[in-house]
Amino acid sequence: MSSSRRHQATGEEQGRRLDRVLAAAWPDLTRSRIQALITAGHVTVDGRPAKSSEAAREGATIDAVLPDATPSTLIPEDRPLSIVYEDDDLLVVDKPAGLVVHPGAGVKTGTLAHALLAHAPGIATVGGTTRPGLVHRLDKDTSGLLVVARTEPAFRALVADLAARRIRRAYLALVWGAPSWDETRIEASIARDRKDRTRMAVVPAGRAGARAAATRARVLARLPADQARPRFALLSLALETGRTHQIRVHLSHRGHPVVGDTTYGGGAKKALSLPPADRRLATRLVTELGRQALHACELEFRHPRTGDALLFRAPPPVDLARALEALGFSFHPARP
Repeated sequence: MSSSRRHQATGEEQGRRLDRVLAAAWPDLTRSRIQALITAGHVTVDGRPAKSSEAAREGATIDAVLPDATPSTLIPEDRPLSIVYEDDDLLVVDKPAGLVVHPGAGVKTGTLAHALLAHAPGIATVGGTTRPGLVHRLDKDTSGLLVVARTEPAFRALVADLAARRIRRAYLALVWGAPSWDETRIEASIARDRKDRTRMAVVPAGRAGARAAATRARVLARLPADQARPRFALLSLALETGRTHQIRVHLSHRGHPVVGDTTYGGGAKKALSLPPADRRLATRLVTELGRQALHACELEFRHPRTGDALLFRAPPPVDLARALEALGFSFHPARP
């Protein structure tokens, strides 16, 4: 059955986009879900149909009707999944690099979402129709951990926890250059690049469309380990926010793009400034990886039904582990 919600805009919300106001007020609903509700005419402001882009007015009464979830129209595809954990409410998967998470521009089949529907058909009515059960995403060429909801209550609880920053996500990244710092916090707003809409960019906080973003980074090793002048570094990263391409954009902005990230300056051309011996090694690393050296290695959250603390770890996949070994760094259980 459908349900209804009401929110009265506050003075602090005056002038903000309506869809952003509602996404903050109802954190268990994604902004895309709210926009879809508005487009379908299920949201009103003081009794009249709402628009996503309209500015909220203090004291305005915003009502929304949430219809029953529409089943996903995606056709399930029986593809192998690396499942780290599974119960009646959720599952955690270790996504390989090269796999798109859900359909989008130019990608209609062969995604993680299609494989999830084959494994757990019940998620067809959970979340969005093209993103069944998906609480968050990883870029196509980023490997690592994702949590997927199997029920609508679990989905709403996990989305709310993500919005409230109660889900901890940690990453490993191999980057160009040896940072002068051991630990740092990168705080810089992100928006679509006006010259290339497929890219994101660091922009002034006041620019239209800018979204606050913060990433914490720590140096695990400067590599090659046996050289006096390291050319690379292995970083541990934690997201405080979850913007599109956030880690890649922030690290590039700091002058340390992710190795293999051709979109943000981390491709093989970066090796041209190195001495010949280092250049050969760097070029080989980028070529053999064939993707950005970024891996979602840890995921920590509370179970949406039981409240139990859950922590999952995924070691680097073979391609990244080999790249690190070529630089003199080998992972073992004691490593972070």
